[in-house]
Amino acid sequence: MEQVKLLGFWYSPFSHIVEWALKIKGVNYEYIEEDRNNKSSLLLESNPIHKKIPVLIHNGKPICESLVIVEYIDETFEGPSILPKDPYDRALAPFWAKFLDDKVAVVVNAFLRKAEEHEKAKEEICEMLKILDNDLKDRKLFLANKFGYADIAANLVGLWMGFFEEASGVVLATNENFPNFCAWRDAYINCCQVKEYLPSRIDELLAFYQDRVRSQAPTFATPQK
Repeated sequence: MEQVKLLGFWYSPFSHIVEWALKIKGVNYEYIEEDRNNKSSLLLESNPIHKKIPVLIHNGKPICESLVIVEYIDETFEGPSILPKDPYDRALAPFWAKFLDDKVAVVVNAFLRKAEEHEKAKEEICEMLKILDNDLKDRKLFLANKFGYADIAANLVGLWMGFFEEASGVVLATNENFPNFCAWRDAYINCCQVKEYLPSRIDELLAFYQDRVRSQAPTFATPQK
């Protein structure tokens, strides 16, 4: 019998990315909640280099980094494909996923850091939004007509950035400045594939990030992925 465990944080978009992929594939798994301030020996042994979540442990073998884990899940388990079958789209999907993944620290800095530290990050976010606003014009998905790898990776900007904006009171993605991106984000949140796997405890999630903004905790400066 397959043994699948996921080490994560309930409030992490990166844990959610992996859970999303597991649910799409219909994989039964054990979720193990980690404590940021008291990481388990299992986590430290499974990811000794970065000591971060998420970590997927499949039959005793650990796999680290959220997007790497999603690719592993797609290749290992039966069920609907996550990466596109078309070779061209299959090449583009990791490109967009990496583009979004590279913006993680910038997004965190823009909304969850001290005011004097996030002005440059806000400028970088606006540059990212300009790129997305241009590329996502008249589109509901990143690639073709099938929800997949790039769309899962896009949960940082499609879903979590909205939590960060509400928690911090800093709103950068407006209809006036980025109408195509906002139209895409509205469609993203309301599409059936996203609604089905929305994180639970939404109110607690917002309260968690509001508390982080108020405390401006330096321990949150390094995103967990």
